[in-house]
Amino acid sequence: MTSARNEFRPTRAMILAAGRGRRLRPVSDRLPKALMEVEGKPLIEHLLAALAAAGVREAVVNLSWLGGMIRARLGDGSRHGLRIRYSEEGESVWDTGGGIRRALPLLGEEPFWVVNADVRTSFPFPAANPRAGDLAWLMLVPNPEHNPAGDFHLREERVGKDGPRYTFGGVSILAPELFRDSAEKVFGLAPLLRTAADEGRVAGALYEGYWADAGTVERLEAIRRRPPEA
Repeated sequence: MTSARNEFRPTRAMILAAGRGRRLRPVSDRLPKALMEVEGKPLIEHLLAALAAAGVREAVVNLSWLGGMIRARLGDGSRHGLRIRYSEEGESVWDTGGGIRRALPLLGEEPFWVVNADVRTSFPFPAANPRAGDLAWLMLVPNPEHNPAGDFHLREERVGKDGPRYTFGGVSILAPELFRDSAEKVFGLAPLLRTAADEGRVAGALYEGYWADAGTVERLEAIRRRPPEA
């Protein structure tokens, strides 16, 4: 990723907003989860504000289910302080990794933020500290009730094969190189991250502040009951 333990800060980001949100039915039958409101505005607008404050100048939003509603709401991004472009996925199934690779021409050659549209967090984006040569940096969080086993081992800010297991919080910095050897059209992100971690090329940090995901009706309502701490 640029210079060793460095001052590099991504100026581009991708927000993953193409999901169907089946566990949020029936609400998601008529409203994409990225547009579900918390504290008076859609989840995705909270993320755009945080990214813009962290120095992001361009965001790519991938679209599928009810994507036209997201585009109509966000427009070109000018009122959010950045430029928004869209990666249209249509009705095809790309999975997370495939969707990101499809958007790479819009994301440039430098590492970029990737954020799940259903995340609500007080995470200070400028605190991320990628290292030279890494393919990824991951925000990890203490394991919530719905994922008690965690996703990745973390020891001394390195994601690898040992150390406590924590849950991936849906916030990362990824290098385009991570996707270059992927031959499949449809593929997940986690296998790529595990391979890169086995090669010693993934950093991470445990974030113990406010974090939640709106992946189900119950979790969305919990977010609405308990807004993040400023």
